Amino acid sequence: MDNRLKALIAGSTAMAAVALAGGASADQMKIGITQNNVGVDSYQTTYEKAFIAAAKANPNVDVVVLDAGGDVARQIAQIQDLIQQKVQAIIIWPTNGKAVVPAVKKAHDAGIPVVITNSNIAKQGMPFISAFSGPNNIEQGKEAADMMCKALNDKGQIVQISGKPGYTTAIEREKGFEDQLSAKCPGVKILDTQPGDWNREKSQRVMEDFLVKYPKIDGVYAADDNMGVGALNAAKAAGRAKDIKFVGATNFAVGYEAMKKGEYYGSVYQSPVDDAENALKTAIEVIEGKKVPKMNYFKTPEITQANMDKFKKPVF
Repeated sequence: MDNRLKALIAGSTAMAAVALAGGASADQMKIGITQNNVGVDSYQTTYEKAFIAAAKANPNVDVVVLDAGGDVARQIAQIQDLIQQKVQAIIIWPTNGKAVVPAVKKAHDAGIPVVITNSNIAKQGMPFISAFSGPNNIEQGKEAADMMCKALNDKGQIVQISGKPGYTTAIEREKGFEDQLSAKCPGVKILDTQPGDWNREKSQRVMEDFLVKYPKIDGVYAADDNMGVGALNAAKAAGRAKDIKFVGATNFAVGYEAMKKGEYYGSVYQSPVDDAENALKTAIEVIEGKKVPKMNYFKTPEITQANMDKFKKPVF
């Protein structure tokens, strides 16, 4: 099939969509996806490009690609629109894991399987989904805690920059980190936790406040490297970066580069390309009636200055 990109605008719900169209036949699968906020960081931008490329490469798939722009109400409207379009499966990257549950139930009740991607839905929504595809964020938090324990030799004072409040990934990474830190190295104490909203500039401001408030900070844990590098920039400007160990999750190119310079201790390696391709593959297998694990995780290993030569620099 000769796929082509076609822009669609649905004015009533203020949604921008990209569809891969082209002479759909009866045996083709129509899959809709509504994403969290493509413009917020390079991970989500790379994910979208990889998803579209994977869909174009499959002649049996037509997709409708939507972006909620971080707006829960918009995402709910997009889910409802996809239900009306009678797609065969809906992939959702939740803007808020709890708020989308009623809309996901509507899709389930309409007989449309739902695959949650990257950031999980709240527990009460689990009965209404066919599968989750993405990283194990609890494990990522634990891996980050293990790295922090090692970096500080099990003793010190740290601050934490979490993701966006209410966002499942942020909640799970924070929980995994805190639980593992308490169990593995109780000598490391968290002085404070503030959200960075997945934004580098905001995280830099958060870290600036931490540096004023706390004269001694031994480590910083950020829920992704985009925020971690924002914290690093603040510490460098204050002349305190050399005294602080920085640990993140989701290794961005900027985190990889800082690690190479010896400024950043470690992170968790997570590919947005793997994330996108796994989500599409999961949705296709669900439509085809194949047995799919409810929690369909892909691997996200630890990456530090000691082993980074085994990993390619992230493309985002």
